[in-house]
Amino acid sequence: MSMKKTDLDRLAGIKLDSQMHGAAIPGRFGKQAAQLPDRKEQRRLDAAAGLVPFACKLPAALTQQLRERAASHEGGINGLVAELLQKSLA
Repeated sequence: MSMKKTDLDRLAGIKLDSQMHGAAIPGRFGKQAAQLPDRKEQRRLDAAAGLVPFACKLPAALTQQLRERAASHEGGINGLVAELLQKSLA
């Protein structure tokens, strides 16, 4: 027995709806979202640690090198840039 197109669409919608209700909530919206500080709180924590935002424009090739080195650096890109600047200014 064949079904009408509207019946097929209705059943497809029901199937999709049931899949959406059964899916787990991604971590960024669940409990893990509460663990990360919001931007205002992060700025407050950075200021308390004596950190100041510093923006500059760099060539794309140089930023790629920084990202590659920062992947293995313990302080991430912020720690790597601070270390390199300290070495170059000393």
